[in-house]
Amino acid sequence: MGKLIIEIPPISEKDCYYLQERHKPCFNYPLHKHNAYELNFVEHCAGARRIVGDNIEVLGDYDLALIGCNLEHVWEQSECQSESIHEITIQTPPNLFPDELLNRRVMQPVKDMFDSAQVGIAFGMKAIMTVYDRMMSLTTGETSFLSVQTFLGIMYDLAISGDYHCLASSHYSHAEVPVKSRRIQLVKDYVDTHYQEEVRMETLSNLVNMTPNALSRFFKQHTNRSISGYINEVRIGQATLLLVDSAMTVVEISYKCGFNSISNFNRTFKSIKGVTPTEFRDSYKKNAYLM
Repeated sequence: MGKLIIEIPPISEKDCYYLQERHKPCFNYPLHKHNAYELNFVEHCAGARRIVGDNIEVLGDYDLALIGCNLEHVWEQSECQSESIHEITIQTPPNLFPDELLNRRVMQPVKDMFDSAQVGIAFGMKAIMTVYDRMMSLTTGETSFLSVQTFLGIMYDLAISGDYHCLASSHYSHAEVPVKSRRIQLVKDYVDTHYQEEVRMETLSNLVNMTPNALSRFFKQHTNRSISGYINEVRIGQATLLLVDSAMTVVEISYKCGFNSISNFNRTFKSIKGVTPTEFRDSYKKNAYLM
């Protein structure tokens, strides 16, 4: 498939952030990653596709995403017909918000947001409109104390909005998203290890000393997903890795990741990723860049 572009952000040790604004007729930058957090805003982009890790989403007129360090991503033209795309990219060093600051009680929403950004997060329209004017204001002058203050305010308001969803699967990005419940962690650890096998509810419930019904409710309450849904996410996350980094056939990948039929694999993959396994592999091949 070739290597990704490894971008080196133009941020010095004395910079708080680097901002670039673009007015362009199309998306043409290839799949890439970098050792910096990236807040990327795009407008007039209906029909374009955003690829972050193993997540692919079709965009509306506006998009705002926060991408963690060393997570591959690209915005591609796809069905976008606009010739007046407006993009604002803000990159920050990984240590702009040190643990000593993030661990303060008042910073908990920001810490949660950056933890989630390890797999990439996309914000909803309510959050986008909350910070839209301030995003525009950052493009009108040089970086100063006031502009940094505005940027920090943007990040905080995005964090407390809670109006965002995760993009890539943690299994693809190898990100460790914190889990606060010991029982939930035990279930996840078991599934992560045994996803290629049949994972029985009785086994999981015995593992955490709960009845199957109680565990189902407990898991749903703490993760906002069913156990069967989580098992499928793990299996599909592993499948995306093999689709990107191996020459195995789709059929071989389906059985290696714990599915007992190719039709079930294709159906589950499309329900989670929005595209078929073949379309997913083709999309990555198209956006890869040979070094």
